[in-house]
Amino acid sequence: MALRNHSTITDFILLGLPADPNVQVLLFVLFLGIYLLTLMGNLTMLLVIRTDSHLHTPMYFFLSHLSFLDLCFSSVTVPKLLENLLSKTKIISIVGCLIQAFFLFDFGGTEVCLLSAMAYDRYAAICHPLLYGQVINNQRYMQLVWGSWSLGFLDALINIPLIMNLDFCEAKTIHHYSCELPSLFPLSCSDVSTNLTVLVCSTLLHGFGTFFLIFFSYVRIVSTILSISSSLGRNKAFSTCFSHLTAVSFFYGSAFLRHLMPTSGSRLELIFSIQYGVVTPLVNPLIYSLKNKEVKAALRRTLGKCLQWHR
Repeated sequence: MALRNHSTITDFILLGLPADPNVQVLLFVLFLGIYLLTLMGNLTMLLVIRTDSHLHTPMYFFLSHLSFLDLCFSSVTVPKLLENLLSKTKIISIVGCLIQAFFLFDFGGTEVCLLSAMAYDRYAAICHPLLYGQVINNQRYMQLVWGSWSLGFLDALINIPLIMNLDFCEAKTIHHYSCELPSLFPLSCSDVSTNLTVLVCSTLLHGFGTFFLIFFSYVRIVSTILSISSSLGRNKAFSTCFSHLTAVSFFYGSAFLRHLMPTSGSRLELIFSIQYGVVTPLVNPLIYSLKNKEVKAALRRTLGKCLQWHR
């Protein structure tokens, strides 16, 4: 679909971060460090899961896709953020902005679906351990993963083409560090009521729908864990969910707070966006490695193999 009548302006200005040059240098170093650590952490998780046969299970198959998603999600915005911190103009073209918005929707939507699929996996493992191999078989977990990717893509495909029909006139300043869809509506001189309606409906169905599935899974999980008589058994069962529950809290908590807030360009709005768009992709591999004995053991085995190959 071609952009319609956008001849009045050709680009936007991203002004979400402080304009002080000294502060921008510090922020550049900070975000560059975060991005490099994000790449290193998630690539390491992908390598370990791929090469260690002990991790060739449905849970780690989900986790490998989560690591790949975090790589993609962070790479959609952070490189442009780093460029703008060193640039005086801080410009992004309309086409580039819409592409960024599309992939933010795509990868963000895929991630919430994948987190709900991982919750279902934990529900099956704890509440129905004897039937786990039948419930989460090879065909089922492949369907869950590729279904997550498809729903995320569909969500973006529904929302982004609609904004391509809007006219953007004089206002061109986005008080944000990236092209999130809610930040674009105030810049349009067209009627955005249809866009807002579609965005709200898709957010309710996609965001709250997946959240309800996670919530329902954990209600059943907690009920099952509390019925375990052994404290050792309860602790072991809970430890298998801790990493996933932490990842869900980080992503959903900040994403919901960001998108439930009115778009105003406030610092709090920016902080929530940075938390789920920049910080969460960094902490996810840490959460799943520091609290997971299997991953730590696999890391040691992989490191040992690398040292042997080096010799």
